Amino acid sequence: MIGIRAVQMTENSGRAAIQADPRVWERDLPGLMLRYQQGDAVAVEELVRSISPFLLRFFATWDSRGEAEDLLQECWMRIHRSRHTYRPAEPLLPWIFAVARHTRLDGYRRRRRRQSKEIAISDVPEMSASPERAAAIEISELHRMLEGLPENQREVILMLKVSGMSLEEVARATSSTVGAIKQRAHRAYRELRARFEKGRHS
Repeated sequence: MIGIRAVQMTENSGRAAIQADPRVWERDLPGLMLRYQQGDAVAVEELVRSISPFLLRFFATWDSRGEAEDLLQECWMRIHRSRHTYRPAEPLLPWIFAVARHTRLDGYRRRRRRQSKEIAISDVPEMSASPERAAAIEISELHRMLEGLPENQREVILMLKVSGMSLEEVARATSSTVGAIKQRAHRAYRELRARFEKGRHS
């Protein structure tokens, strides 16, 4: 049930708080998670409403809207099952995005297994998804902008720029070091700048 509610509440949630100050709203998250751990239903609603837009953008950068919504539901179910492992003294977003990363990777592996079976039993190649399936313009724009970057670079840019996480938080969420995150971000920015310049002169 929590996963379905996450998708329903995603569209118009979190925007006002994000526009005001992307870090202010985050300060309330550990308290909401603590209340969630204690069974507070209102806290669950507020937490899902605050974080789901970021998670949906994260998933939609790799997958279609429908697949991203499925991953969002699965991610919240995993968060629900493992909520007792979160320590309130720690920042919440790295913990959340660590769960999201595992959810996406597991979804990718399932999809690859499914596709390999379909190729093995079918003589007709599958049609690629049409552009009309991209439901949100800003998500499809983000997808196009980051398309072709190495997966670990896309992931870092999403966490830093879309979710507003700090270098330390991204390092924690990805089980990496701050230095490695800086290097990935620098390489991604350099590639994006090169593409922009190429587009201007083409």
